Amino acid sequence: MLQTYLKDICRTVNGLLKTALGPPPGSTTTLSPIQDLTFRLESVKCLVSIIKSMGGWMDQQLIIGDFSPPKSSESEISTENHAIINGEEGTIPDYELHPETNSGLSDAAAFEQRRAYKLEFQKGISLFNRKPSKGIEFLISSKKIGGSPEEVAAFLKNTAGLNETVIGDYLGEREDFSLKVMHAYVDSFNFEALDFGEAIRFFLRGFRLPGEAQKIDRIMEKFAERYCKCNPNSFTSADTAYVLAYSVILLNTDAHNNMVKDKMTKADFIRNNRGIDDGKDLPEEYLGAIYDHIVKNEIKMNADSSAPQSKQANSFNKLLGLDGIFNLVNWKQTEEKPLGANGLLIKHIQEQFKAKSGKSESVYYAVTDVAILRFMVEVCWGPMLAAFSVTLDQSDDKVATSQCLQGIRHAVHVTAVMGMQTQRDAFVTTVAKFTFLHCVADMKQKNVDAVKAIIAIAIEDGNFLQEAWEHILTCLSRFEHLQLLGEGAPPDASFFTTSNIETDEKTHKSAGFPSLKRRGTLQNPAVVAVVRGGSYDSTTLGVNTSNLVTPEQMNNFILNLHLLDQIGSFELNHIFAHSQRLNSEAIVAFVKALCKVSMSELQSPTDPRVFSLTKIVEIAHYNMNRIRLVWSRIWNVLSDFFVSVGLSENLSVAIFVMDSLRQLAMKFLEREELANYNFQNEFLRPFVIVMQKSNSTEIKELIVRCISQMVLSRVNNVKSGWKSVFMVFTAAAADERKNIVLLAFETMEKIVREYFPYITETETTIFTDCVRCLITFTNSRFNSDVSLNAIAFLRFCAVKLAEGGLVCNERSEEGDSSTPPVDKDASDGQLFTDRDDHASYWIPLLTGLSKLTSDPRSAIRKSSLEVLFNILKDHGHLFSRTFWARVFSLVVFPIFNFVSDKGGTDANNDQVLQASRPPHPDVGTWDSETSAVAAQCLVDLFVSFFNVVRSQLLAVVSILTGFIKSPVQAPASTGVTALVRLADDLSSRLSEDEWKAIFIALKEVTASTLPRFSKVITIMDDMEVPEVPQASPDLEMLSDNGLTNDDIGDDTLQTAAYVVSRMKSHIAMQLLIIQVATDIYKICRQAFLASIITTLTETFSMIASHAHQLNSEKMLLMKLQKACSILEISEPPVVHFENESYQNYLNFLQHLVMDNPSVAEELNIEQQLVGVCEKILQIYLNCAGLQNAPQKQSSQPVLHWILPLGSAQKDELAARTSLAVSALQVLGGLGTDSFRKYISQFFPLLVDLVRSEHSSGDIQRVLSYMFQSCIGPIIMKL
Repeated sequence: MLQTYLKDICRTVNGLLKTALGPPPGSTTTLSPIQDLTFRLESVKCLVSIIKSMGGWMDQQLIIGDFSPPKSSESEISTENHAIINGEEGTIPDYELHPETNSGLSDAAAFEQRRAYKLEFQKGISLFNRKPSKGIEFLISSKKIGGSPEEVAAFLKNTAGLNETVIGDYLGEREDFSLKVMHAYVDSFNFEALDFGEAIRFFLRGFRLPGEAQKIDRIMEKFAERYCKCNPNSFTSADTAYVLAYSVILLNTDAHNNMVKDKMTKADFIRNNRGIDDGKDLPEEYLGAIYDHIVKNEIKMNADSSAPQSKQANSFNKLLGLDGIFNLVNWKQTEEKPLGANGLLIKHIQEQFKAKSGKSESVYYAVTDVAILRFMVEVCWGPMLAAFSVTLDQSDDKVATSQCLQGIRHAVHVTAVMGMQTQRDAFVTTVAKFTFLHCVADMKQKNVDAVKAIIAIAIEDGNFLQEAWEHILTCLSRFEHLQLLGEGAPPDASFFTTSNIETDEKTHKSAGFPSLKRRGTLQNPAVVAVVRGGSYDSTTLGVNTSNLVTPEQMNNFILNLHLLDQIGSFELNHIFAHSQRLNSEAIVAFVKALCKVSMSELQSPTDPRVFSLTKIVEIAHYNMNRIRLVWSRIWNVLSDFFVSVGLSENLSVAIFVMDSLRQLAMKFLEREELANYNFQNEFLRPFVIVMQKSNSTEIKELIVRCISQMVLSRVNNVKSGWKSVFMVFTAAAADERKNIVLLAFETMEKIVREYFPYITETETTIFTDCVRCLITFTNSRFNSDVSLNAIAFLRFCAVKLAEGGLVCNERSEEGDSSTPPVDKDASDGQLFTDRDDHASYWIPLLTGLSKLTSDPRSAIRKSSLEVLFNILKDHGHLFSRTFWARVFSLVVFPIFNFVSDKGGTDANNDQVLQASRPPHPDVGTWDSETSAVAAQCLVDLFVSFFNVVRSQLLAVVSILTGFIKSPVQAPASTGVTALVRLADDLSSRLSEDEWKAIFIALKEVTASTLPRFSKVITIMDDMEVPEVPQASPDLEMLSDNGLTNDDIGDDTLQTAAYVVSRMKSHIAMQLLIIQVATDIYKICRQAFLASIITTLTETFSMIASHAHQLNSEKMLLMKLQKACSILEISEPPVVHFENESYQNYLNFLQHLVMDNPSVAEELNIEQQLVGVCEKILQIYLNCAGLQNAPQKQSSQPVLHWILPLGSAQKDELAARTSLAVSALQVLGGLGTDSFRKYISQFFPLLVDLVRSEHSSGDIQRVLSYMFQSCIGPIIMKL
């Protein structure tokens, strides 16, 4: 029967359509023209009546189903008051019954006084239940409750007899005192360790949520903030708790409302809450647990029991103002489906019709569900559209066109409310096209009526238009454009001109033109484009404007502009002002459509305009006070739009939109933001994105000025917005234009100096953003003062952090009374624990300074080093042992990476060796002064906190030995000084293992450098240096002998110079190692044990043997001597190296025998001492020409005389004399038994010394003493 009914409707409507269209062309009719027109008009009226009746019936059904919030009647209030007065419902807490009574009063008087107090208190409760603000004022003035927000909140929370609905309304008020009471009320709850669903249940048990969405928003916003404060690790931000709170309330309504047939499943609940945790999903298990708990256990407010279920169940979402919020939580468009019906309902209706279709009598079926209307509209909307549109197109009769426009308005209303998107858009597009705003020259009165109709549609059905808003707003944009042309206002294109600013004033005046309504013709390109017109769908009217319009066309255009005077600016602006009344979904669709229209206006190649752009700013102002959940969705659309336009190539457009954004931001910052929210940051994000992506200096400078103005004028209200502020300044600090950097730092300086407490007032993580911003400023290359001041500000931030302004305050607010144990090794003061948040504050600051120490600018390097180590020394007592380990790993050690890099350069110089060229200097290497400061700071820091950081000893020693390995003399000396000072300061605190580790490190340094140096000297093996007469080493003699530098290859000379340089550096490094070992031994020689002595002995022996081996490379030394003579550079001090190494080795063994005889005896040091002396004497004899060289043995007879030494040999012998004398003195100083024990080993050497040539008499004197005092007594006893 349903199908039969729909067929009847279809047949009726089609018949009316045929009548409305008139007889087909070529057919005959008996009707007169007047009768035909009358039939057509009546048919149109019938169609209008049908669609109007559908809309009326639909509205009636929807109104019946609406929910009206229950209001307490006078009788209810009277009954309630009576009950309170008689004590039947409410009781007064004990803390309220405290009138000041005189102990001397009689019991009767005291009783009467208490009774009077109670009656007055109950009077205040009764007044509160009627007018809450008046009741609170009365109770405060009569001193029944305190006047502070906390005391009023306690009254609302603990006093029985208060109307829970009234409590909710009062808490939701936006007046200053009520707002403070609400904050105090919410803060009185402790949600710590409570599940989110249980927290909401616990929170809502004392009052009913008010019916106004703004009130609910304020309460739930504060609830979310309090929950996150009690459970700081629950969500990323309070925004997540805020959205989830709405979802939980909606779930509770959906699950326990009998009128909701299609219940939300667990999968639906999880899907609806995707991405709410700062773009990430909450764990499905967590959401599932909340779902199960709410479904099984309804959240009931205390007032629920008194309200009939039938009243509550109708439309709880509308009561809460949440009718469109559920879709905004999920940020998805509602699906196009039957309103209030589903497949089961339709099937049920069809079955009812079928069950009674067999009866012969006529039966009238009353249908109350509007879903049935959808099927009726689906079969008749097409014919109706055809009838209305054809009549509008063909007829100029005012009555007929008026009827058609009414029909279209009713059709739009029905299809929009029913959610029939295709049909709705078809009707809206039809009326939009009939406005003829795209071709004004052809406009008639009916087209003006169509404009009026589309304005009426926008106002009446704005909540249901969705995507159709774009057509309506396009018409409004075109209408406004025509109004401006008619008034003679200059086109917006003149505003967008980016030509020379110093244009002549006459040019500016000619940009506009006189009112067209007062002029006959005007061949202006903008006017010509509009007069020529275009298609409805074209974004640019009259693109081809090469041909001028005729005077007749222009006159028609001006006449039609007069027709548009029927519509004033008020109607136009009313649509945008009316946007405040749109529901949550509709305003988002409205904003989307307006942004689309504005984008098409701005991108017009011939006539760019800003009408919609200005309206965007207006509607943002109008709707900024919506609940934050809805406003966030609106701003998500506007933010993308502002970014897109802000990056426009048209500079004027970009400047205009950035200034508009500034105006909105200034207004938005007037709103207070609670802790842990992210609204301000999201609002200011377009500034950040444009600042980071724009290539325009003007735009970047404007953004910096805008942000500076906003921050300095609204500093008290800035909360999460600090993050965006610092991101903008960070981008400015990294900019390549000096003026932008200086402008941003000027504001940054003021913020840090004057407003630092505001930075971390609610968001401690913003401290890290501030630090990162300052670090970026330190890298500025334009002005050293900026960098140095930024470094000073970093130190200021460290002081604030150490004072506990961030971590400590946060803990005290959370009520954490536990105090971490203080390390006994640390200094007095609170010791931070190693929590992640603590590290997140210190580590970025310290690592930023650490990286600055490698800055190419010397002043920045030194300043950052000084500030970094001062921070660590001043505040290191706050760090625990494990946190110190992180500091050394991430902050301190990376500073000295270049030291290890230098140590590794020698191992990777194969290419250098092959090229036989010296390495290029490292431009990033510190100068000697910076190296000295760094090493000194490292030692000071390590010594100051040794007991806490002693586990880092090996790494610190490795750094200092890395200095010693440097091929440059200054850093190597720095390493020696620092290592000796480290050992000296810690001499009494180091364990045996730690001493051993230090000396093993020295030994490893020595062992690691020898193979690398051997690879260096092998370069000279295959190279030949020409002979140079020793008697004429200067250049003149070389020239006289026909030898010049040109005769020797450049590669050979460069290679030789490189080898000489490396040999000198190597010798200096080995001597420094000897010096370090010697100095450390002298510091605490008594504390050394056998294992340490063995390591030291091996180190001295290794260096001495290496020196002797190097001095034995006669061919190499000869080549280098020749090269040095040619290059006029000094020769490597190989003899000095050998003498010093053996001298220190000898002294060490001698002191060891004297100072630690027990250890010396255990390690047989005396035998090593005699062996070293023998080696020294043998080297001296070899130099004196008494060596037995195997290569010189031949059949020739051995000479029995000694040839005189040359001058060079005499010089070398003189250099070795002091060492030989020391060796002889050591041997002569042996005890009698020891001398007798070893005399047989070194006596032949003494004999050779007697017959050798000497450079002085020192050897003979020592020998004389030995023979007389040591050897003589032995011989006499034989």
